[in-house]
Amino acid sequence: MDYFSKKKSDTAIDQNLKEAYFTASQGQLIRARYKSNRTAMFAGWVLTLMILLGLFSEFLSPYEPTMAGRDKQYENGPPQIPKFWDENGFSFRPFIYGTKRERSIKTNFRWVISIDRQDRRYLHFFVQGWEYSYIEFDWDLPGEVFDLDVKALTFNTHFFGVDKGGIHLFGTDKSGKDIYSRTLLAIMTSLKCGVLGVFIAFVLALVIGGISGYYGGWIDQILQMFTDAIRTVPPLPLFMALAAFLPSEWSAEAVFFVISSILGLIGWPTLARRIRTHLLSERSQDYVLAAQLCGASSNHIIRRHLLPSFTSYIIVDLMITFPYMVRLETALSFIGLGLIDPVSSLGSMMQNVSKADVLLNYQWYFIPVIFFIVFVLAFVFVGDGLRDAADPYSKTKK
Repeated sequence: MDYFSKKKSDTAIDQNLKEAYFTASQGQLIRARYKSNRTAMFAGWVLTLMILLGLFSEFLSPYEPTMAGRDKQYENGPPQIPKFWDENGFSFRPFIYGTKRERSIKTNFRWVISIDRQDRRYLHFFVQGWEYSYIEFDWDLPGEVFDLDVKALTFNTHFFGVDKGGIHLFGTDKSGKDIYSRTLLAIMTSLKCGVLGVFIAFVLALVIGGISGYYGGWIDQILQMFTDAIRTVPPLPLFMALAAFLPSEWSAEAVFFVISSILGLIGWPTLARRIRTHLLSERSQDYVLAAQLCGASSNHIIRRHLLPSFTSYIIVDLMITFPYMVRLETALSFIGLGLIDPVSSLGSMMQNVSKADVLLNYQWYFIPVIFFIVFVLAFVFVGDGLRDAADPYSKTKK
């Protein structure tokens, strides 16, 4: 009796699951399919953490990531890890040790950092420090017409600091700048560069791909020739020419905007081709013909009927395009053609890791490299998960 009642209960559960599956909306199916991918879910949490670190980078950074925030007494200093206890006893407040900078005969009279274990420096939270603004535009272009200086939401409170001296969780570089603060600001720079580049690429791809796919004919041929011409433009010579002709008096923000815009201007052809392919296959459907017979304009049909039919695919393509923008910006900055100081960029920070002295003595220079790898891989895994979830009726699970 128990066996048959259990079997009947299992059958009822299976029937409820089937009903829930066939009555669920496409959005619900996509969310369920994405949640079943554990790798994508974990990558999503990691990516969320990285984005939060970038958004609140100024608040989390104890020191300014420029020469104004350098620590002259801790140049090329190793990471300082807060402690709660040592041979002198336990402390409820985390602390680090004081340091001294001196020359040593063991290192051919090179400056070295020595630790004073009797000098405890305690951490304090929500301390006052350098001033920062969450909304800041400072463009200094030639002439006075395009100059712009806007600041809003200005604060000087930081998450942590020490009572005296400095604390450098990731160490410092050769000029004494805090690598932890620079890494967080570099993540924010990569986010802003990727968002701006993807936005420009998305708008261009949506307009060009939509017109090409909906109208077809000679319009499609001309736009496809233009798309192929853009795809053949090599980015490296383009940025080499750009680096040679950019005025040296331009501000770092203006250079950042120009580089991000060019990344978007050369990154739209792939997405435009995918939009065109979807429109070519959808424009002959019955609901499009019904809208045309009702007198709907072409703009209305594209905007209200065709584009929503594959919005999920567009979102996936944008997620896949984002790490491409970040990698291209980082590669250009790494070879000196992209963003340079005073802008904190992952590419500019990785310029020093190829030096032999860094490989032998200053391994903490590789910490930004780890953040870059995790950042890009998180976007890739999330993009793969969304790509699989965008087709919830597929039976293949990866």
